[in-house]
Amino acid sequence: SQTERGRGRSSSLPTKTLNPSPTKPPPPSSSGGGASHRQPTHQAKMPLGQRAGDKSDSRYCGVEVLDFPAGDGLPAVLTHSLSSAFDFLLAPLVDPDYRPTPGAVLPVAASDLVLSPSQWSSHIVGKISEWIDLDSEDEQLRLDSELTLKQEIAWATHLSLQACVIPPPKRSTCANYARVVNNILQGLTNMQLWLRIPLEKSESMDEDHDKVNNNNPTSETVDSWEWWNSFRLLCEHSSQLYVALDILSSLPSMNSLGRWFGEPVRAAILQTDAFLTNARGYPCLSKRHQTLLTGFFNHSVQVIISGRSNHNVSQVSEGVLSRDENHTEDTPTQHALSPYLDYMAYLYQRMDPLPEQERFEINYRDFLQSPLQPLMDNLEAQTYETFEKDTVKYTQYQRAIAKALVDKVSDDEVSTTRTVLMVVGAGRGPLVRASLQAAEETGRMLKVYAVEKNPNAVITLHSLIKLEGWESMVTIISSDMRCWDAPEKADILVSELLGSFGDNELSPECLDGAQRFLKPDGISIPSSYTSFIQPVTASKLHNDIKAHKDIAHFETAYVVKLHRVARLAPPQEVFSFAHPNFSPKATNQRYTKLQFELPQDTGSCLVHGFAGYFDAVLYKDVHLGIEPNTCTPNMFSWFPIFFPLRKPIYVPSESPIEVHFWRCCGATKVWYEWALVAPSPSPIHNSNGRSYWVGL
Repeated sequence: SQTERGRGRSSSLPTKTLNPSPTKPPPPSSSGGGASHRQPTHQAKMPLGQRAGDKSDSRYCGVEVLDFPAGDGLPAVLTHSLSSAFDFLLAPLVDPDYRPTPGAVLPVAASDLVLSPSQWSSHIVGKISEWIDLDSEDEQLRLDSELTLKQEIAWATHLSLQACVIPPPKRSTCANYARVVNNILQGLTNMQLWLRIPLEKSESMDEDHDKVNNNNPTSETVDSWEWWNSFRLLCEHSSQLYVALDILSSLPSMNSLGRWFGEPVRAAILQTDAFLTNARGYPCLSKRHQTLLTGFFNHSVQVIISGRSNHNVSQVSEGVLSRDENHTEDTPTQHALSPYLDYMAYLYQRMDPLPEQERFEINYRDFLQSPLQPLMDNLEAQTYETFEKDTVKYTQYQRAIAKALVDKVSDDEVSTTRTVLMVVGAGRGPLVRASLQAAEETGRMLKVYAVEKNPNAVITLHSLIKLEGWESMVTIISSDMRCWDAPEKADILVSELLGSFGDNELSPECLDGAQRFLKPDGISIPSSYTSFIQPVTASKLHNDIKAHKDIAHFETAYVVKLHRVARLAPPQEVFSFAHPNFSPKATNQRYTKLQFELPQDTGSCLVHGFAGYFDAVLYKDVHLGIEPNTCTPNMFSWFPIFFPLRKPIYVPSESPIEVHFWRCCGATKVWYEWALVAPSPSPIHNSNGRSYWVGL
């Protein structure tokens, strides 16, 4: 299990679904060189290289084999491609002219003996015959297609391939194709199927042309995301069904493209026709294509170059000087598509290195964790240590405390007034340290009460106070803040009880119990906090939760470092709390309804759940939070929270999303309930806190 991180605890959930890299060869001896001036070499290189701390599969680049490599053709093509720094082939397994005949032997590209098992597994992605049409009106073609598809998948399984690319649907109704693929998926264990989808808003499919009004000169278009969505719904969101996107010369809007970042895209098949030509005659891509490819690189999507060379770049290398510089060795012919690979390397290497925080958090990406229950459970030393390393958070607290001290005690009173400050939930002392540093910085005198319920943390607190010589300033109280009878009132009450959703670690309830020992004009730090949500597409998270095959896991909120998600609309406020709140009618129950409008050119989408964040005002203009638009830079104590939907909701283009959220309070627990109302109603999730709650 992983160390707790981002206010979460490792749960029994799987860290990930099946996630082999179908294109992960043994590491090369060296990374490759630059963009268009990479020198040829005898041994295979990996020109996409590796950014610092990056574990992305996208640093591997393949090439599509367009012609059927009969006989010994496949080993030769593979050798040539690997020596040209490609990492794998997308290759046809069966002669495209083959049609089933009784008793005929399958005309495969090569015997399983021509490559080693590791070569088949690491360097070959199978390409299923493109003529297959399982939804044809022609019954014989339909039957031949089903038989051939099953035969080719069986052969790929025999070869231990990790993935096969299956052709795109040929018509808008693909139910029979999906049924056969779903049947095949039920029997697969170690192989993925990648459905090939053109990334475009294309013309209507064959049978749809008849339905277009002849008086309308503009034909209707079909959003190719709709093909994918129909197919994966029919295949029950299989965790072994992925997407291979064909990248063409024209692209939809950026909002439309953004949907794919929450989908299980494994490969971007980049057509050579999509490339432009720069002033030196080399291939390059438009700004929109560059933005898309950079986004794919960040989401572990591997590129496959496909097509014929369209650029007049010298195909034969000029040779490499040996060490004595007097002898020129012959070098193999350069791959026709090497200039395109070099441009991919240029794009990849031009990306900024991952920041240190991102490198540390890579293993937490899309990893579902149960939120902490600090009131019910005593935190472990490892958890405290992780949070204590978040210097940004404690710097913000120190700034807020310093401002509060200056407001409480004027410069004329500094020598005569001692401020009483209580840290409730002191842990192992980082907020005590921040408070004393703020007092030293402002020249104010301080008396600190450190209140902590965890007896193990209290031991460490005593040791810290003695080590730092703070005995005259700090009094340690081993007690639950809600039960402690304070000997005097506090001027400032400091706490860090916030969860990823602001109130989900029961900060309101705790501070309600502690504010009785705050003076009427006392200051609470934080003074307020607000939760936010936004709808997201998150196929991977949905499949990880679905693997448990029960409702309870779909009615639980998870702490998760969101990565492979598409954020469909800007976040909106959900619940707010302010402290202190001395109103006799104060309640911590909340109910809100929100309506999200998707950007106009997004197209249809699928909502798998809601990402949750918080923003807190510590004091006056000092805040901290994780809401994307206002988040505190380089702070890692909190990951977002994720509220799943039991069944993903299809949202037609330009339809609003209406969601209702409740915060419910009982005698022994607090819980959330949530439901979608539009565009179609969902069940109310977590009714009466049956699956997920926070214990008081």
